[in-house]
Formats: sequence, structure tokens, C-alpha cells
Amino acid sequence: MTKNGRRQPLSDKTQLIIDYFFVIVGAFFIAFAFNLFLLPNDIASGGVAGISTITDEVFGWEPAFVQGFLNVPLFISGVLILGVNFGLKSFIGTLALPFFVYLTKDFDPATNNALLASIFGGIGVGTGLGIVFKGRASTGGIDVAAQILHKFSGISLGLCIAIIDGMIVFTSAFVFSVEQALYALIGLFVTSRTIDIIQVGFNTSKNVMIITDCVESMRKAIFDEVDRGVTILNGEGGYTRESRNIIMCVVDQKEFTKLTKTVNKVDSKAFVIAMAAAEVLGEGFKKK
Repeated sequence: MTKNGRRQPLSDKTQLIIDYFFVIVGAFFIAFAFNLFLLPNDIASGGVAGISTITDEVFGWEPAFVQGFLNVPLFISGVLILGVNFGLKSFIGTLALPFFVYLTKDFDPATNNALLASIFGGIGVGTGLGIVFKGRASTGGIDVAAQILHKFSGISLGLCIAIIDGMIVFTSAFVFSVEQALYALIGLFVTSRTIDIIQVGFNTSKNVMIITDCVESMRKAIFDEVDRGVTILNGEGGYTRESRNIIMCVVDQKEFTKLTKTVNKVDSKAFVIAMAAAEVLGEGFKKK
């Protein structure tokens, strides 16, 4: 619903229902990818799922039970550090993931090719984790530790998971083989990239900084020809110590070439810096 052209925020109850839905759907994606791709091909690409793959090989323990057992202390950590609301939603994920792993344990493997399994298993797990994180929760696994690290360090969630899971992949080289560990690394990379894509989407925008002596002409040209707004920032030359204005403009990827041509037409000596914008919210871009 909208009011005065603006999107109205969801009620707390509706948002909570959506969050729980994300947790359930995400947990199913993870379990599905685990039993169809990773476990049958001995790919321990990190997380509690990776640990359960290793213990299944070494001790013959049922992966669903191992995941459920390990999730308990991690769930408690989530409650204590990330808050009660996080813990309540993660409690659902803690139960849902082992349940779905057990429910899908008799599914036939989708492939016996380890490379395909690592790629598509990574996509499936990354999609599931990304959806769960969108629900502002966790499945109660190693990703709780990743969320804690992300909270205090500011490192992206994908990279946090990659750091923690690296130790599990290293262990898998001794349990299975170096080759299987390499496949696990592929799965781990695909998982981390997929999480980032689910979290912020595909990078299709550019944040452009323009330093020019023709500020007013440049501002008008961008308005008229590119149809984008700009922000004027105050800057100072590091060598000359002279004050000067800097134009900041955010454009879609497809508009970037048009912007650079417009800049060059107004001032061929303009200094242009283009940076990737992982996520842009607001008028003309993604809605909040």
C-alpha cells in the first residue's frame, strides 16, 4: 500500500510472519541442497552441515541428529549475543533444518559429478542462508557465529562464513581427500557469493564522483540528459588547498556510458571516479 506516493511500512506482526516464512523456506533450501548434492558426493563445504558430513564418514552418525545436537549451543549464543528476537526466530531455524535434512535424506542424489555437486550445492545452500538472513535470523548453525562476527567487525556475511568454514574444509582434506576438499572450496566460494547476491542483489549501479570547474553546467546537463539527480559535495585540493565542489551521482549500469559521454561533452578535462554501489535504496532505485 502507498500513501502520498510513498510505500507504507509493514506492521510488526506482518513483518514477523514474513521473517518466519523466510526462515522456514531458507532451511528447506539448505537441506535440499545438502542431501541432493553435497552429502552424496562427500563435499564438506563448511558449516554444521560440513561437520555432519565428516562425522557421517568417520562414525556413521546420522547427519540430521549431528546438526540438531550442534545447533543447541550455537542457538544459546545467538540468544545471548544477538538478542531474544533473533533467538526466537533462530529457534525455528534450529528445529527446521535438521527436520528437513531428515525428511529429505532418502532423496536420490541429483548428480554423482563432484564439480556439479559443489557448484549447485553451493548455490542451494547460499540461497537458503541468504533467505534466512533476510528473515533476520539463522538456522542455528555455524552461520550464528558468522552473524556475530559480522555484527562486531562489519565484514560481509559471505566472507565471515568463508573464514569460519575454511577450517572445516581443511579437516575434510584429511577425512576424504585433497581433491574433495578442493571441490568443497568451490562450493564454499559459490555459497558465499550467492549469499551476497541474495542479500544485496546483483551489482547494477555506479556511484560516480565528478570533479570539474563547470559545476553548474555539469549539474544541468546531468539533470536534462541523464535524468538523474546529483549531490554537490564540498572538497579541497590536497596539493593546491583550494576549495572546490564535487558532483556525486548514482546511476544504473546501463546509464553509466550515457553519463560519461555527457560529462565529457560538458568538460573534457573533468576528473571522474566510478565506484560500484552494492545496494541503492530510494527514489529511482530499489524501494526501501
